[in-house]
Amino acid sequence: MSLIRLNDVSVRFEKTQILRDAHFRLETGDRVGLIGKNGSGKTTILKLILDQVGPDTGTVTLESGVSIGYFSQFSELDGSSTITEVLHGLFAPIKAIEAELASIDAAIAVATDYDALLHRQAELFEDMDRLGGWDYPRRIDTALSTLGFNEAHRVCAIDELSGGWRNRAALAKILLEDPDVLLLDEPTNYLDVAGVEWLEAWFRDFHGAAIIVSHDRKFLDAVVTRIIEVENFHLHEYPGNFGEYVIQKQFRLKTLEQQFVHESELLAFESEGISDRREAAKAASRTLDGQLAQIKKARAPRPVDQIITEIYRGLHVKDVLCRVEGLSKSYGDKALFSDLSFEVRRGNRIVVLGANGSGKTTLLRVLDGEEKADSGSVTWAGGIAPVSYNQVLAELDEKDTVTHAVNAMPGSLAFTATRKSVNRFLAMFQFSEADLKQTIGNLSGGQKARVAMAQCLLSGASVLLLDEPTNHLDLSSTQVMERALVHFPGAVVVVSHDRFFTDKIANRFLVFGSEAAEPGEIEVRVA
Repeated sequence: MSLIRLNDVSVRFEKTQILRDAHFRLETGDRVGLIGKNGSGKTTILKLILDQVGPDTGTVTLESGVSIGYFSQFSELDGSSTITEVLHGLFAPIKAIEAELASIDAAIAVATDYDALLHRQAELFEDMDRLGGWDYPRRIDTALSTLGFNEAHRVCAIDELSGGWRNRAALAKILLEDPDVLLLDEPTNYLDVAGVEWLEAWFRDFHGAAIIVSHDRKFLDAVVTRIIEVENFHLHEYPGNFGEYVIQKQFRLKTLEQQFVHESELLAFESEGISDRREAAKAASRTLDGQLAQIKKARAPRPVDQIITEIYRGLHVKDVLCRVEGLSKSYGDKALFSDLSFEVRRGNRIVVLGANGSGKTTLLRVLDGEEKADSGSVTWAGGIAPVSYNQVLAELDEKDTVTHAVNAMPGSLAFTATRKSVNRFLAMFQFSEADLKQTIGNLSGGQKARVAMAQCLLSGASVLLLDEPTNHLDLSSTQVMERALVHFPGAVVVVSHDRFFTDKIANRFLVFGSEAAEPGEIEVRVA
């Protein structure tokens, strides 16, 4: 029996179609990776399952008694309790058994008739075995430690935690609840590499089913058993992990292309038939011929790399862009980095790695001048000013249009590259003509992230500072960004836990807290 069933489901919000005639089944043990472009309907599917939205047509059915745990990238966990108290509260039945066992121990010490007490004690021992109750404190500690919670985070009220820490707290709670079905919306966004790897290992012992919305390709590759792609309002299924999806999707596209070729040929024959029948049909025939010509033009190959290199052809970059010498930064007694020296040169794609809280984002803020170092210097070459993705995203004008925001930055490549090249780049980045006319305030979080990333890539800056740039981008946008960064003639400094992304772009690493580095020092590696 399927745990969850979507049958012939259609959803429309106002005038926007989200899903049409969608079918889906989740079986016991399924690990489904749900992917698709920003705004394609991934979160809507989770909300249908949670009964937070209803289908316009079709049915959504859950197996009776199925427990569901939902993690949203926008945590709803709050309150004056600490995360430690919340997690211990999950094990109230086990704590009750512990209390009864303690009372039995005390009673045995003074009792003369042990039989009833020993019988009850044996029952409780069986309950503890069945519930896995002997090691729950260790499970809580492991989850919190791996998700980066230090003692201060564990003892402060959840209301006092930042949004990122609340997300991690919510994730810890849901995983320890161990529901029948997990619905996870971008669960890796605020985790470092160690946290993501721990989550992958956790899934190896999880016996329930899961639907995971994620942009993290390596995570999907390690965890899921099939991929569901939301595309053109429908759900397309690909058995296997993300790597197998990539292969199968290529074959599917080739098959569709072949079907399209045959359809074009049939339309051409139909056009000739209309022309032969009567003189009045010739105008219609010419219209159809024009349509066919447009189809062929649309199918003409436009290599991604060619589009990107055309954009960057006129960007001239100096050899040495920045010198960092003897840089040190501490917070209280904690040294984040000390006596750090390196150069940022043309063509560098520097990935900054390390655990949460190790100082990666602080380093980017020091490079950008948003934060001061305790000692040392950051010297940018004359005329060089880096562009920070996070700052661009934070400063988006909600009243501005997308096209103005993307094209109007001082020094933008929109003024030096050809309009055709820029338009092709924006189209590849999924901006339609209608999208470009929208105001930023009407966009989703993922769409705003695309606007900010397009601004950075077209900014004309020689150095890009990117802090977790894949967090809110869909897979297609991430792939375009990767190709753009590989061909970017300047330098890029990136903080990211997305291993698939960093493997593809990095040619240098700054590693916080590696075995080769003392506390506060950073190891420099060449990819």
